[in-house]
Amino acid sequence: MQRRELLAAGLAAALTPALAGPPGPTRPEPGQAGALRLVTASYRRLDATTPSSELAETVQGHLRLVQTLARSADTGIRPELASVGSEAASFTAWLAWDMADHGSARRWYGSAVKAARSSGDTLLTAYQIGSLASFEAEAGTPSEALRLVTSARHQAGDAPPAVAVAWLSSIEAVAHAAQGDTKAYERALRATERTTTRCGAGPAPWPWIFAFDERKVAACRVACAGKLGPGRRPQLTETDITTALSSAHDKQRALLHLDVAGRQLSARNVEEAFTIASHALTEGLRLRSGRIVEKARHLRRRLTQPITATSVAEFDHLLHSAYL
Repeated sequence: MQRRELLAAGLAAALTPALAGPPGPTRPEPGQAGALRLVTASYRRLDATTPSSELAETVQGHLRLVQTLARSADTGIRPELASVGSEAASFTAWLAWDMADHGSARRWYGSAVKAARSSGDTLLTAYQIGSLASFEAEAGTPSEALRLVTSARHQAGDAPPAVAVAWLSSIEAVAHAAQGDTKAYERALRATERTTTRCGAGPAPWPWIFAFDERKVAACRVACAGKLGPGRRPQLTETDITTALSSAHDKQRALLHLDVAGRQLSARNVEEAFTIASHALTEGLRLRSGRIVEKARHLRRRLTQPITATSVAEFDHLLHSAYL
C-alpha cells in the first residue's frame, strides 16, 4: 500500500471517533469551515504516533486547500475560513518543529498568527502567538519567548479563560528556566499551579487542544528541571515524574524522558541518565522525530569526560545510527 493510501486509511480511522463526539478543541459547526476544521483535528490525532515526515506533505496540501477556499470565499465566511487556516498553519508548524526544521516552523507559526488576525478572533490570535512563544522557549531563544508571552496576554484581553492564563504562565516558566532565572521560574510556576485549579474538568475551550490539568503542570515542572543548571534545579517528586510521563502522546512522553535524563545527569547518575535517554531516543528513531534526536544529541554533549558506562555506549550506538 502506498504512503498516501496509508494516510487516507489512518485519517478515515481517526474521523470515525471524531464524528462520534471528539474530545478537545473542535467546535460543532456546519458547512465548509466545520468539515475543514474536522480534517485538521483528525490529522492532529494521528500526530502522537505517526512520523511527522509522513504527515507533513498531506497536511500542507490541506492547508493550501483551506487558503485557496478562503481567498475565493464570500466576505461573510472569509473570517471563519481564516480561522480554520490559522489552525492548519499552526499544526504545519508543529510538524516542522518535530522534524527539527526550525526555519519552516517559524514561518508557519507566523502564517498562523497572520491568519488568526485576519479572522478577527483575538483569543485565537493569543493562542497562536503563545504557540510561537512555546517554540521559542524550547528552541533556545527564551527572551523572544517572554516577549511573545507578553504579546499573547495582551491579545487575550482582560478576562481570558483560565486555561489561557495557566498555559501562558507555564510557557513563561519554561522560558525563565531556560535563562537560568530560578526566582522568575518559581513565580511563573506558582501562577500556573494557582490558575490550573480554576480550569475545571472536561474538554478545554477552543482553540486549546488539550485540557490544562495537573499532568500539564507536572510536565512543566519536569521540563524546567531539565533546563535549570546544577544547584538551581527544583525538587521533583516521583509523583511529578510519573504524572508527567502518563501522557498518551508518544513524542511528548519521549521528550519528557529526556528531561528526566538530564536531571539524572546533573546529579551525576550517568548510568541511569543514559538508560532513560536510550529509551527516549529509541522512541524518537521509531517516530523519526528530529526534535527528539536533536534533544538527545544536546544531552550527550553535556557529558564531556570519557565514560565507560554500558548505557552511554548503547546510547552512542543509537545516536550514531540516527539518520532521519
